Amino acid sequence: MNAQRYPQEFLERLRAVSNLRPRRVIDHILEHGFVTTEDLRITYGYDHPPRAARDVREQGIPLETFRVRDAQGKSIGAYRFGDPSEVLADRVGGRRAFSKAFKDELIRASNSRCYVCLQVYEQRYLQIDHRVPYEVSGEPSGNRLPQDYMLLCGSCNRAKSWSCEHCPNWLEEKSSDTCNACYWGKPESYKHIALRVIRRLDIVWAEDEVEHYERLQGRAEEIGQPMPAYVKAVLDAYVAEDGEPRFKR
Repeated sequence: MNAQRYPQEFLERLRAVSNLRPRRVIDHILEHGFVTTEDLRITYGYDHPPRAARDVREQGIPLETFRVRDAQGKSIGAYRFGDPSEVLADRVGGRRAFSKAFKDELIRASNSRCYVCLQVYEQRYLQIDHRVPYEVSGEPSGNRLPQDYMLLCGSCNRAKSWSCEHCPNWLEEKSSDTCNACYWGKPESYKHIALRVIRRLDIVWAEDEVEHYERLQGRAEEIGQPMPAYVKAVLDAYVAEDGEPRFKR
């Protein structure tokens, strides 16, 4: 076991983590020096390894992300402890749980829609997410304000997690102002996505609309274009420079 290489105070902080998922990640790193995304998927059954790593970081434990080769020589992600001096003392115990009343308030305000894709979901499929990631600003010390949170469907939450975790602001600067100007913090009014000048539109075709999507997909395949490129070409052809439709149906 590699525990001897870490300061005693850091080890005590690691032992204080009791939640199962971060506990497994911590114990694996202590024993092997690091844990790979493959370990998290195959050994522990975590379909979204970055979420398991986030659980550790949310306890205030620094983790570094790096690359290793698996048995077939493929490059995969891995995690190891960062500098023990960078432990965030204000995050003992991780996040506070959200009350049902708080989620109900967000449900009413959003009409049960995902804040990113704007699709309506049953309440159980919507997850409360910090507009400014917990890893950047932590948990507020006083009462939670609904405007600091949003509801996301599972797909949008995973997309946000991946984008945020690869953002320089998340990794280095940790500025709340930067997050508040990002698509993932305020999709209704943003200047960048993970510090890149990008504009994004999440479109979902649901129920009776699926046949329209399949029609578009079929045409895109016929002409050998990826769907996003084809949909943008259709929109460009339909909308004039002044934003008005070139023709009306």
